[in-house]
Amino acid sequence: MTYQGRREDPRLTTGRGRYTDDVSFPGQLRAVFLRSDHAHGRIASLNLDAVREADGVRLVLTQDDVLAAGWRRTAAAMPFPGYDGPMLAPESAVFAYERVRHVGEPLAVVIADTETQARDALELAEVEIEPLDAVVDPAAALAEGAPQLHDAIPGNRPFEYRFGDPDAVTEAFATAPHRVRIALTSERVVANPMEPKAAVATWTEDGVLELHAPSQGMQGQRDGLVFATGLPPEKVRVFAEDVGGAFGVRGDAYPEYIAIALASRTLGRPVKWLSTRSETMVSDYMGRGIVMEAELALDAEGRFLALSHDWIADLGSHPCSAGPLTSVMNAAMMATGAYRIPAIDGRVRLCVTNKTPMAAYRGAARPEMAYIVERLVDEAARRTGLDRIALRRLNAIPADAYPYPIPTAPMPSAYDSGDLPQMLDRGLGLADWDGFAARRAASEAQGRLRGIGCALFVEPSGGVLPSDEAAITFEADGAILLHELAVASGQGHETVFPELVASRLEIDPERISLSLQRNGGPAKKGAGAFGSRTLMSQGSVLVECARQVVAKAKDLAAQEMDVAPDDLDYADGEFRSRASNRTLGLMEIAAAHPGALDTTVELPSPRNFPSGLHVAEVEIDPETGVVTLERYAALDDCGVVVNGTLVAGQVWGGLMQGLGQVFGERCVYDAEGQFLTATFMDYYMPRADLLPAAAALDNLEIPSPTNELGAKGVGEAGTIGALPTVMNAVMDALAPRGVEALDMPVTPDRVWQALRTAAA
Repeated sequence: MTYQGRREDPRLTTGRGRYTDDVSFPGQLRAVFLRSDHAHGRIASLNLDAVREADGVRLVLTQDDVLAAGWRRTAAAMPFPGYDGPMLAPESAVFAYERVRHVGEPLAVVIADTETQARDALELAEVEIEPLDAVVDPAAALAEGAPQLHDAIPGNRPFEYRFGDPDAVTEAFATAPHRVRIALTSERVVANPMEPKAAVATWTEDGVLELHAPSQGMQGQRDGLVFATGLPPEKVRVFAEDVGGAFGVRGDAYPEYIAIALASRTLGRPVKWLSTRSETMVSDYMGRGIVMEAELALDAEGRFLALSHDWIADLGSHPCSAGPLTSVMNAAMMATGAYRIPAIDGRVRLCVTNKTPMAAYRGAARPEMAYIVERLVDEAARRTGLDRIALRRLNAIPADAYPYPIPTAPMPSAYDSGDLPQMLDRGLGLADWDGFAARRAASEAQGRLRGIGCALFVEPSGGVLPSDEAAITFEADGAILLHELAVASGQGHETVFPELVASRLEIDPERISLSLQRNGGPAKKGAGAFGSRTLMSQGSVLVECARQVVAKAKDLAAQEMDVAPDDLDYADGEFRSRASNRTLGLMEIAAAHPGALDTTVELPSPRNFPSGLHVAEVEIDPETGVVTLERYAALDDCGVVVNGTLVAGQVWGGLMQGLGQVFGERCVYDAEGQFLTATFMDYYMPRADLLPAAAALDNLEIPSPTNELGAKGVGEAGTIGALPTVMNAVMDALAPRGVEALDMPVTPDRVWQALRTAAA
């Protein structure tokens, strides 16, 4: 099934999208937040009297007002125990009180007639913060004597998870002919959605909170607001039509949302807040921030005997959102990579630091695990003299081993399906691996270094919530509406979901639309667009809805034609009686029986394990250290491909975010916790010219048995593959010059310095 372009594109590319800032109400007020300019300190005084008296100011709120209202924020969840107990996750406040713990933490909100008045009033705030020592390095945060951020989190370690069999690993390491260790860091990055964080809050006359805000899914954001306010779920409605990027950081009920909801209730008027880009950069949850060490044991022939992992994951100032869970769960489920490894031992320590809190960001610890494992495999090949492709072939999980159990997963899990040997064969062919020697020689003739690298990976996708709900309704005007709670931020839901349902109903997809009004509809539960899950989850539920619609219509058609249901055949949107050759169309039945075909279905949320083989070639100018990506090939098994255009878009998008991290993207803090890269003048963002002209994508379609469609996730594959693939290519290019160690980002200065150090 194919579709040239997306239904959404004409609206979104001609300025007719409806984002949060496009939502306005009569009489609305504007909100501006007062934020900490210290990373760590005691709040000695916060005098806002002059702010309250300023022109146009209607209200000023602090944490005292939140507490007086009986409101609060959710604490991060960890559904399984750690090495020494449950996660220590105190509720994070809406506003800082007593202490601030990161630059940008909200102290108060000012509500005024205009945004300009609110900003002018903020200038009158008298804030005195007594500085405390800050800690920004994750390893230093866990060291003895480090500044403590929370009394409830001794040693700055809220959680430690261990997995595998340490005794078996110790035994294997003791006798292994080869042992290889590597230490790497996945730098903290800013998600930087194109749409800045924003919200508009109103209350209905019967006490219903209505919040418009960028979101990846209705249920998660609604549940956060229900917890914060104490309101019953039916008294909270959240809205998001178009969302300008999400990447994992648009799912939570942010403190700003709670603050303006309280302000709106207090004043009885709508309140809007729109952040600046720099404000978004310091207040949006961030991603990555993982320090990793791993060691691999091999026998004399290169078989993998044992693997150990030791990770430290930076959570920022508070454990919140999905950052703690994904750093642990995804790491454990990917600990063996794509390989058969008899013994695994792992440790993941979460820590708090004086930086912005962390969330799941595209891949959410999956790129990190692929990065460390695949860099380690290449390092093992270099140290042992074995061929890196032969090493992967020897150890890859065979095609007849599925379902392949994951002993390290925190819940019973297994790789559901795949064919890694075929993946290697086809992927290397797609990349013309055998032709690389000639291309390297041509680069060397021009004084350039050229390298090739690959990464073979398996990743978890799906899950998140136990079940998802979706619905199909037939409208009086003959339209068919689809209802579900995941919110697209570029994935193409408005295109693919109608296509899916139309293929099952065997009618023109133009008759079918995805409802963007997700409140008050028949779908009440379901996870958002997280974890590369929506097609296999919401898509499968919608397909089951369509099947049930046809079954209902068949019974009604049988009554209309006075025949047994088994006498009817269904094709091209109509029922035909074998006995009389009489026909009756689905839409005729819907019109004759209003509401009779409306169907709501709930199904368990599936999980499965896509895989990929990515190959990259880079060229390096040794005089300047500039690295250029010359070729890229990605072969992904995302199960059955429903819409190739959308799959390619997801891979390209994920790849660009991965390339951004490889070539320059990272958050830089000074020792006092000041964020030095909080504007686009300082923060590196990937650009289109990173992608080479010689880039190729293809799919290896191994159906997943876990869902109706046979689909697997693909939204994060590009990012997961890009990190290890390009870095392995960089190391291959630098190896002839004696460079043995280098980490992301490979900026010209870092590459130039590595070459000079190796030559010294």
